[in-house]
Amino acid sequence: MAVSISTKQASLFFFVFVSVLACSALAHEFSILGYAPDDLACIHKVIHLFESWVVKHEKIYESLDEKLHRFEIFMDNLKHIDETNKKVSNYWLGLNEFADLSHEEFKNKFLGLKGDFPERKEESVEEFSYRDFVDLPKSVDWRKKGAVAPVKNQGSCGSCWAFSTVAAVEGINQIVTGNLTELSEQELIDCDTSFNSGCNGGLMDYAFAYIMKSGGLHKEQEYPYIMSEGTCDDKKDISEKVTISGYHDVPRNNEDSFLKALANQPISIAIEASSRDFQFYSGGVFDGHCGTELDHGVAAVGYGTSKGLDYVIVRNSWGPKWGEKGYIRMKRKTAKPQGMCGLYMMASYPTKKK
Repeated sequence: MAVSISTKQASLFFFVFVSVLACSALAHEFSILGYAPDDLACIHKVIHLFESWVVKHEKIYESLDEKLHRFEIFMDNLKHIDETNKKVSNYWLGLNEFADLSHEEFKNKFLGLKGDFPERKEESVEEFSYRDFVDLPKSVDWRKKGAVAPVKNQGSCGSCWAFSTVAAVEGINQIVTGNLTELSEQELIDCDTSFNSGCNGGLMDYAFAYIMKSGGLHKEQEYPYIMSEGTCDDKKDISEKVTISGYHDVPRNNEDSFLKALANQPISIAIEASSRDFQFYSGGVFDGHCGTELDHGVAAVGYGTSKGLDYVIVRNSWGPKWGEKGYIRMKRKTAKPQGMCGLYMMASYPTKKK
């Protein structure tokens, strides 16, 4: 029986055959982050790397054409990772589970801050609740203080705003009660629909307001995450909800106020995470190119200094395989009022009475 293949497949197979002959004499191993220029010509090595990556991340493609398409994207991303790592020194990129996604696909799937809301109320430095806090420690890490739950994964639902909100609420609840209780992002996605839009984006301040109005949030195990929008079931009568008493905005573009708030509790923040380097960030203090078009909600959980670089510890919601086990350290003291990637533009935090 004759087997037909597409022109695209035939071209690739021919390219593989020629490339194998052309670089068969190379003896050194392929290096993901530091390969030699001629390694990119050795397509069979890249194919081996791709196949190993597919197995590691349990990727399944519907057809050979789809796999070839993903391989082409993988190659382009691999080049970007290597070229970037040769130019930067304070952070580095690596292959992760997003390596078969184009940057546009990645942005469409994994960002989710909704910015077309009315302007937030501006809270002046004089009104700022931590204004008089003076004993600012040199470093803070709320993970070590037990106020940060394990990193979660929002998947392809644009629900970063819910994860940012929940991280801040979990933090202040632990600080006040001594108990770290994992709370439900799904409840916010399903039920907080007055202003927020589930998997299509939202804003943390509106989520804080919803939690106050609804009488709190259920536990994660009682209202688990399904990575999509579901039917609101906020009347679950299983256990007592976790409540907050209010929320505040950190004075905009004010690093000093930002650090004062962060020294006292984890806080919700918004950043621009649409740069390609964010997609493949693997470690270090990020000081790459990014703007202030806020498109992603995350949580700040500490700050510190490493090798002379001051940074903010940011908890993401792209799973523990991304970045530094789900976290990114972002440079502070950049001389820009908005901070790296807009860190200081839209920070807020919940309050809870003891």
